[in-house]
Amino acid sequence: MIFKPPRLLQDTLLTSVANYPDHTALISGDLRLSYREVTDYACQLANALRMQGVRRGDRVAIFMDNTWQCAVSIYGILLAGGVFVPINVQTKQDKLAFILQDADAHVLLSESLLSRVFSPVGELLPELQVFCTKNSMDLSVNMGNVFDNLVDMPTSPPPQSAVSTDLAALIYTSGTTGEPKGVMHTHQSLNFVLDSINEYLEFSQDERLLSALPLNFGYGLFQWLSAVRIGATLILERSFAYPAQVFKRMHDEAVTSLAGVPTIFAMMLALDAKQALHFPSVRRLTNAAAALPIEFIPGILRMFPEANLYKMYGQTECIRCAYLNPAKAELKPDSVGCAIPGTELLLLDDNGGTVAKGEVGNLYVRGPHLMKGYWKQPEKTAEVLVPGPVKGEFLLKSGDLFRQDADGDFFFVARSDEIIKSRGEKISPVEVENAIYCLSEVQEVLVTGHPDFLLGEAVCAFVTVRKGEKLSVQQIKHICSDRLENFMIPKHVFFLSELPRTANGKLSRKLLMEQCDHYLPN
Repeated sequence: MIFKPPRLLQDTLLTSVANYPDHTALISGDLRLSYREVTDYACQLANALRMQGVRRGDRVAIFMDNTWQCAVSIYGILLAGGVFVPINVQTKQDKLAFILQDADAHVLLSESLLSRVFSPVGELLPELQVFCTKNSMDLSVNMGNVFDNLVDMPTSPPPQSAVSTDLAALIYTSGTTGEPKGVMHTHQSLNFVLDSINEYLEFSQDERLLSALPLNFGYGLFQWLSAVRIGATLILERSFAYPAQVFKRMHDEAVTSLAGVPTIFAMMLALDAKQALHFPSVRRLTNAAAALPIEFIPGILRMFPEANLYKMYGQTECIRCAYLNPAKAELKPDSVGCAIPGTELLLLDDNGGTVAKGEVGNLYVRGPHLMKGYWKQPEKTAEVLVPGPVKGEFLLKSGDLFRQDADGDFFFVARSDEIIKSRGEKISPVEVENAIYCLSEVQEVLVTGHPDFLLGEAVCAFVTVRKGEKLSVQQIKHICSDRLENFMIPKHVFFLSELPRTANGKLSRKLLMEQCDHYLPN
């Protein structure tokens, strides 16, 4: 077996194909690709990109749905020496144009179904080369310089000249306030966090991971990167829109690991309430991107009786920074655990002093997995990458408030800019949400604060109810009264058909706060 520490992110693919050439790397729809096939396509794309002028450090954007072409494109760009820029397929023209222009993208890889979005953008950016996948195994040109398909391209990688501190990815944040920021990650930062994640998850080569999360989203991206790093198999779903199909795939493919966000688990629990779901092959469940309501955990573990549940926390700026040991999932259901291997988490007060155990402080992250900075935004970079305790190093200021217990485990309190201040008290919206989730009729909930003449801020709860269920404002307030201090009980409760989300599908408290005036009485 060939093994050497990967210096470049694409080294993980080259090592896996050397060790497991015929092992299935990717299952997408009815298509199954071995590591040899994935590598051949990636190399052909890399050589085609080189032929089109892509050189070391050039940005190549990927504007594709969750398809095998999207997965292969990541490694094709890296093998060409480029920097991949993943973009959500729900991105509209204006934002797409902004990202492509801000990133100084040389090439856009997309698909014909999205031409209505990217075609006008391509006309505005005449230097941009746009290549579009068709309904075939080939990648053929939609605009720009022409090559018919990839079949004639070499299946060996072009010469590699990058070093580990070069950029590998430029990942744009969702941009719920202001324009999106490009987060710069190097080969070194991504390889480090990749190995740290695989270490604490104890992934092995026989793993069969299923993900319905977008590849342009850090959590979804790392399902693919993790599988390739260990030579495992990724079952890639376009979405969770048709859960029955996903459930059948999970059984048919004997899935061992499932990555989920609270929305997915909420959907599964609602369906389980009507007809019991059972997935005995799954050994690992992971949750990241948003806090998993503690009331979900018993039902989740009942559906997945053989699975360990890993609650995780991270940000695009460091990918991942904390995880909860599965043995503590029921003992400390509201904790995100400890720092991932090889990193450190610090809780500091507003003056930079250490916060005592049990007290709330600002979370800072230390380790090799931190971003290099925000693309072309040194001022904003300086706001979050601050000098650390060791001369010459930087800490990532997460912007989140946490507390730490006597065992060293961390508990999320709130975003520092989301803390509700009502009646002179500080209120964590997450704490109120957890109380409301105790009602089985609740599908999802977000809690925000809104300016109030008497209270300073009024606590507002926005709730969606499971299909076929009924719920009243009085029930919401009653459960909060049973579980929370009086000042934390929502003054306003609203029932919505759906809650606002970011482009990556995450519930967005910030977007809700922007819409809050629409629901409140004058």
